[in-house]
Amino acid sequence: MALTGRLGLLALLTLPLPIFFPSWWTLLGVFGVLLLGVLIDLALAGNVRALRFHRDGDTNVRLGEKAKVALIVENLGRRRLKAIVRDAWPPSAGALTRTTGVDVPAKERRRTDITLVPTRRGDRKAVTVTVRSVGPLGLAARQLSRPAPWTVRVLPAFPSRRHLPGKLAKLRQLTGQHVALIRGQGTEFDSLREYVDGDDVRSIDWRATARRADVVVRTWRPERDRRLYLVLDTGRTAAGRVGDIPRLDCSMDAALLLGALASRAGDRVDLLAYDRRVRTRVEGASRTDLLPAMVQAMAPLEPELIESDAAGMVSTIMSKVRQRCLVVLLTELNTAAMEEGLIPLLPQLTARHLVMIAAVGDPRVGEMAGMRGDLAAVYDAAAAERARADRRRLTAELRSHGVEVVDAPPEEFAPALADAYLALKAAGRL
Repeated sequence: MALTGRLGLLALLTLPLPIFFPSWWTLLGVFGVLLLGVLIDLALAGNVRALRFHRDGDTNVRLGEKAKVALIVENLGRRRLKAIVRDAWPPSAGALTRTTGVDVPAKERRRTDITLVPTRRGDRKAVTVTVRSVGPLGLAARQLSRPAPWTVRVLPAFPSRRHLPGKLAKLRQLTGQHVALIRGQGTEFDSLREYVDGDDVRSIDWRATARRADVVVRTWRPERDRRLYLVLDTGRTAAGRVGDIPRLDCSMDAALLLGALASRAGDRVDLLAYDRRVRTRVEGASRTDLLPAMVQAMAPLEPELIESDAAGMVSTIMSKVRQRCLVVLLTELNTAAMEEGLIPLLPQLTARHLVMIAAVGDPRVGEMAGMRGDLAAVYDAAAAERARADRRRLTAELRSHGVEVVDAPPEEFAPALADAYLALKAAGRL
């Protein structure tokens, strides 16, 4: 069998070559037919240079929500266009679909929609639109890439807005718009009533007491039309992540909740973002325009990997705010940065204004402090305890300068800052 197979193979190898391989004329004929098909395909394919692109759809969307953007393809050519369209966006825009097929008759338009689910704040811009018009035989295609400008501004997510109704209920109690009036020191006289245990003796009205048989105290209503100046530190410490989000985003969320609450209380709210220069500001906005103005100003902000200039920040605040107000600085309780930068400047700031420093704590530090599994975990726990001790010491030093301090984990940070504001209103310090 093996010998027979070898003889058969030798016989096949000795046959003339043209039996197994086509001649050059045959190859040229095949290539000619293919070339003709390609030329016909190119001739019958829609003219991509005769296309015009238009946009329509959303220009603003909150982080985590969906936006719809339309691409309108207009065919100004004389032939029908059947093509594949690729609408390119940056990855952070979260485009769910990138390519789609279109069939546009001559002198008509067709609309295609794309859904965006952005994963980062800021301005997300469309890159290019690429159109590939394939001929009827599928052998060749015309392709063209052209810009189709459109910008979607991704606004801060504002997850703490769910706390706003509860904080507004507390605010209504403070301002006397609820049947359960609270007792407390204020700045605007409201009425007189009998003294009860727990009242501040400084609120006793001695003249009214002399005219009556009972001790009488004054009740106070928190004063309106106060001013809050919110300052976002956009320096390098704002770039650190707490949990799954940057520290700056936590500060923005808390600033939005506090701004919404203070504006409903009748106070004026201004915003400043600063590191070594002013990044953005919102000043003089009305109650109805405040939140839209704040989210628009915050949307493109990104932390700068530089050390913040505390002297420049304090100088800017002092030059912008002449009358006494509550200055809320949203930053990080970094011991080295505070001791070298802000703390020496606090006396001139607290002499004129009430100052509150708000910082979001890292929950990972607390987790590390409780770890004891192995030697590495013990060292991590020791480092975490050292960090917590430094943070407590810095907080005590800030309070010794008359500064209010809010330090809370990410999920509690925004409501804690709002509660601190309401406590100042109740105590009559604002």
